[in-house]
Amino acid sequence: MSGFRVHAPMDQRLPLSRVAAHARRAEALGYDGLNVPDAVHDGLAAAQAALQATTRLHVATSVLVAFPRSPMVVAVAAWDLQELSGGRFALGLGSQVRGNVVGRYATTWSAPVPRMREYVQSLRAIFACWQEGCELAFEGEHYRFTRMQPFFRPGPLEHPQIPIHTGGIGPLMVSLAGEVADGLVTHPTNCAPRYLREVIRPRLERGAARVGRDAADVSLMVGPLTATGPDERATAAAREQTRQLLTFLYSTPSYRPSLELFGWEDRGEKLHALSRARRWGEMAGVVDDEMLDTLAPSGSYDEIVDVLRSAYAGLTDWITFPMPEDPAHDAAAAEVVAALRAG
Repeated sequence: MSGFRVHAPMDQRLPLSRVAAHARRAEALGYDGLNVPDAVHDGLAAAQAALQATTRLHVATSVLVAFPRSPMVVAVAAWDLQELSGGRFALGLGSQVRGNVVGRYATTWSAPVPRMREYVQSLRAIFACWQEGCELAFEGEHYRFTRMQPFFRPGPLEHPQIPIHTGGIGPLMVSLAGEVADGLVTHPTNCAPRYLREVIRPRLERGAARVGRDAADVSLMVGPLTATGPDERATAAAREQTRQLLTFLYSTPSYRPSLELFGWEDRGEKLHALSRARRWGEMAGVVDDEMLDTLAPSGSYDEIVDVLRSAYAGLTDWITFPMPEDPAHDAAAAEVVAALRAG
């Protein structure tokens, strides 16, 4: 059995001043990489801090909100981060929901799937222009890049292949990853093994087949809400934190589709209704233990390796695993990471 690539997640509220220390700690624990969010703080700035603080760790944005940023702006930053790190950067992109794109970023909204398709295609055209010296000539419905004077053209890179991963929840966006991306970044709400097997993988394969790609060339980054800890007490506490998070996530209608496979649509509707009524205290009871066990792998450090292998072996070779909140447990967590990587 082959091992996993193991990435550490990062709290979206971690101040930029602490990102370097977090990244060094992840590297010391033996993680292959670190996923940096783009929510409360700027994902590209966080990626730079993490890359500068480490020598081996791969760093991925997971995921960068794309549409408020011009592909050219993102291309420049990605090119610089790839050069800075000697090839350790990966660009994860997401569309975000209409309310945030329009109301939080004051950006025009359009159909996200065709727009994301052109976003990725235009990035590849820009990268090819810089690396190969060809003319910049990308013209689409949403983006048009036709000007790149020598003064603004950065030099070629030693490691020019910057992986581009897209986030996806709905069928069309997941299929798009199979069509144009190097990988799909799953959302915590669509990480259940059965959902990956019966829904996500077939959608990726359809997208890849549409353009004659081999679906095996499309990576699948799985970021489950793993509830774990050094002992049963810590694991039980982590399970309750995960239960609370799932109640929040599934109260959002756009995250609800994965519940349909398990016949739990009514629970998503109930959570949404409770949240609108601000009856927060009643929400945790909607996510019972059966639902929690299905959607979130759990087990102590002594158990979790077997749990994750049983769940995801054969579905993906790339997962996230949480770092301990208390550094006193780093040595035990490092053993788990090593075991997951070893297979």
